[in-house]
Amino acid sequence: MADSELASVRYLVDDVEAAVEFYTTHLGFTLEMSAGAAFADVRRGALRLLVSGAASSGARATPPDVAAVAGRNRIHLQYDDLVSEIERLGEAGLTFVSDLVSGPGGQQILLADPSGNLVELFQQAPRD
Repeated sequence: MADSELASVRYLVDDVEAAVEFYTTHLGFTLEMSAGAAFADVRRGALRLLVSGAASSGARATPPDVAAVAGRNRIHLQYDDLVSEIERLGEAGLTFVSDLVSGPGGQQILLADPSGNLVELFQQAPRD
């Protein structure tokens, strides 16, 4: 897949290696490139997640007053069987930061990466 076909998201992280381990071990991402403690590029389908440590240009470009405020933004990963995925991740020792919530669009639950960045696991509601 060409880089122009990817949706890229940058997460600032405390520990690049821990973030790479979390996303590749538990959420099906693959490591595309690593620059040690500064930066890594992990991908899942059309999602390119740039995990950036304090030494990265992405982190240095972020003003301290903005970096200190956690947003409610998150990446959104879709699953066909969310309950099984929740069980698998729970058995792996991961802790969810929300309960499973159901609505007209489907079901979702939130997980936090080692730096506290949110990941939404989602299953779409059946369509008529």
